Amino acid sequence: MAESESGRASLTFDSPLARELADLSSRRRALDTVRVDFTGEPRVLTVSNQKGGVGKTTTTVNLAASLASLGARVLVIDLDPQGNASTALGVPHSADIPSVYDVLIDQFPLADIVQVSPESPNLLCAPSTIHLAGAEIELVSQVAREHRLRTAVEEYLASSADRIDFVLIDCPPSLGLLTINAFTAAHELLIPIQCEYYALEGLSQLLGSVSMIQKHLNERLHLSTILLTMYDGRTRLAQQVADEVRSHFPNEVLRTVIPRSVRVSEAPSFGQTVIAYDGQSAGAVAYREAAVEIAQRASAATHENKGEA
Repeated sequence: MAESESGRASLTFDSPLARELADLSSRRRALDTVRVDFTGEPRVLTVSNQKGGVGKTTTTVNLAASLASLGARVLVIDLDPQGNASTALGVPHSADIPSVYDVLIDQFPLADIVQVSPESPNLLCAPSTIHLAGAEIELVSQVAREHRLRTAVEEYLASSADRIDFVLIDCPPSLGLLTINAFTAAHELLIPIQCEYYALEGLSQLLGSVSMIQKHLNERLHLSTILLTMYDGRTRLAQQVADEVRSHFPNEVLRTVIPRSVRVSEAPSFGQTVIAYDGQSAGAVAYREAAVEIAQRASAATHENKGEA
């Protein structure tokens, strides 16, 4: 009898779920000991993928919150007229709130619209409002229409009394003037790719657009980071997609993958990132690990540049 009970206990502790929980606990403990040095130049990343539903906004806000939890000071620029990033960061963005629209069309200083997220004093947001939906058309007749956001970001970083370590720009799922403004303002491109069929669909067109931006508007823009999202380890397809993306972009793809997670999906409905909503969940841990990778890449690049100097 005792032997039978021991066998059942052993089976329970060796189950896939038990191993998964043990792995998650180990990763949480590892994150608690991570220390990252934020002393380099500000990094400006645009988060873009013309394919909808791949987790652009989710990635933007959760990486921003994760970086802020590491001690970085992060500005999120919500360039999507839907304003979902502003919602997730708990920042008011009703029609009467000064927003990115005022920066692009009326050339307001970025500092005049930036709000602090209730999640963290290190987490800032330049909100989007419904007015931004008309900005694509209004920008067509504007002088220096592709450079409006770049000028605003550069002036903000130059005049800010507080250190800014990261600027993350959340783009709409299109390649219009709003996205072109984001590409022109950024130093780096971060592409979230969904681990499902047709994951690479449209990516060549996106990279073609980036190449045109590099040639004509912003030569410093480069693809620095690819993050695999909505990963379901139970399916062979997810692993095949991950392997295919890594084979094409071995240096850009982060080791961390973002799993499908109910907590990640629930958090925005509470006006929170998953880091604030349930920071111990599998989705939150994955985004925190991805943020550490991104931050450590920045730190390594800074030290390498100092060494070359």
